[in-house]
Amino acid sequence: MLGVRLQDEPAARPGNAGALADDEEEVLPQTWRSSGEWCPKGTIPVRRTLEGDLLRASSVRRFGMKPRSAAARRDSTSNGHEHAVGYVSGGQFYGAKASLNVWPAQVSSPAEFSLSQIWVISGSFGNDLNTIEAGWQVSPELYGDNSPRFFTYWTNDAYQETGCYNLHCAGFVQTNGRVVIGAAITPVSAYGGRQFDITLMIWKDPKKGNWWLQLGPSGALVGYWPSSLFTHLGARGRGGADMVQFGGEAVNTRPSGSHTPTQMGSGRFPGEGYGRAAYFRNVQVVDWDNNLIPAAGLRLLADHPGCYDIAGGQGGAWGSYFYYGGPGRNVRCP
Repeated sequence: MLGVRLQDEPAARPGNAGALADDEEEVLPQTWRSSGEWCPKGTIPVRRTLEGDLLRASSVRRFGMKPRSAAARRDSTSNGHEHAVGYVSGGQFYGAKASLNVWPAQVSSPAEFSLSQIWVISGSFGNDLNTIEAGWQVSPELYGDNSPRFFTYWTNDAYQETGCYNLHCAGFVQTNGRVVIGAAITPVSAYGGRQFDITLMIWKDPKKGNWWLQLGPSGALVGYWPSSLFTHLGARGRGGADMVQFGGEAVNTRPSGSHTPTQMGSGRFPGEGYGRAAYFRNVQVVDWDNNLIPAAGLRLLADHPGCYDIAGGQGGAWGSYFYYGGPGRNVRCP
């Protein structure tokens, strides 16, 4: 990041995004904050990388990176990555916002993960794919446990050689001293009990071209991905995203030759509804005029509905929403 002038805050936020949270507001309950820890002004908290983190990695050189196969087209699951997503495409999008509830998804193998996130995508699904990603994930290989954790990701070459999770490489610039990227989220949703969600917004600053991340219902700036990281997404002016996706992803390594029992979302199918199935609500995109609008024409896709499925709805306080997820291996998913 040498030679890059850092930006303290965006020059502009989406016009109807509401007010920003104040400096004292708790925008994301995280385990590390329960002890009363905080960082001095002008510094940020960083999750320490331990020797055990590196030893768990399949490759030290690619520690903190997604597998190269992660960029397979959504109509192909030969790479073991399975999705249940809502998406919009066919235009130019300058950001996205949604609230997604957090679950302690069970992951059966250290080589697998389960996540719930927003993808902002541009380029083809070849080697020029640009993505910006944020959400929560359970990844025993990356974190050493099964706790759902707040994460970010980026790549400008379809996960080949660039990009990383969180702050594992130069890229994302964190400006918030009260949030640890990669830290466990608490509390989490309980089956048949209280539900907890996080609100994320990603958008392109129309003046500087950087892509900002905002967290929490009131909105706290976490930081930004500099425009210089990207080719398609980095273009000034009208250089937006070709596609925005919302939903879940799980890795299926087919242990013992059968489908993994790794869960997506709550581990329950969408038909079980509120309090039992995982959801995204108030799904929105940012338009050319830097305004949040409903994600009109949201299309739903489940790679393997018998394993992980998705079902949507519209109206009321939730606006555009969907339930998604599933248990993985079951009688419909051998």
